[in-house]
Amino acid sequence: MTDINLPLILLAAVLAGASPGPATLTIAGTSMESGRRAGLAVAAGVTTGSFMWSVSAAFGLGAIMLANAWLFEIVRYAGAAYLGWLALKSARSAWLGAKLKLPPIKSRALRGHYAKGLALHLTNPKAILFFGALYSVGVPPGSSVLSLLTVILSVGASSFIIFHGYAFIFSSKPMMTAYIRAKRGFEAAFAMFFGAAALRILTAKLT
Repeated sequence: MTDINLPLILLAAVLAGASPGPATLTIAGTSMESGRRAGLAVAAGVTTGSFMWSVSAAFGLGAIMLANAWLFEIVRYAGAAYLGWLALKSARSAWLGAKLKLPPIKSRALRGHYAKGLALHLTNPKAILFFGALYSVGVPPGSSVLSLLTVILSVGASSFIIFHGYAFIFSSKPMMTAYIRAKRGFEAAFAMFFGAAALRILTAKLT
């Protein structure tokens, strides 16, 4: 581990994970709308996706995807389409202005929330670029498997804490109360954010 700057890698992972983006926004919105269990399920899905990209990048898949632009393009367009769908869903909710209901969350619904978070992160081009850069810059070639596993688990732990922390914070009573009072405003903001993110992905150029 002498050639791996683990504190710097963790700092980069924390800044990337905690910064506002589609994943954190989805976790926050789900937590406020459907409660803590639903928010934690989305966070678990996002964390799983993050872990999968981390493992893939550590063992070279990220570099392979970036070297073969068509693979990256598939993920890029899939991510843009998914964000566009989330934007339309939020816009519809804001337009209809339906009242907030918190029915008991069943295991099937929790699986749906988990799948939502997983799909969101697996189709996120930013995740590919981030983890590809993280391992290509922060982890020197020829690092041992033990060193790679240490980085993977450390980054995974930070992702788990950050994303699940978002779920706990935004499912608190004050946040849910604020959401209930201004649901249409929140949903309109979500729609604009997801739409802007989808457009940005579609117009971005891989250099």
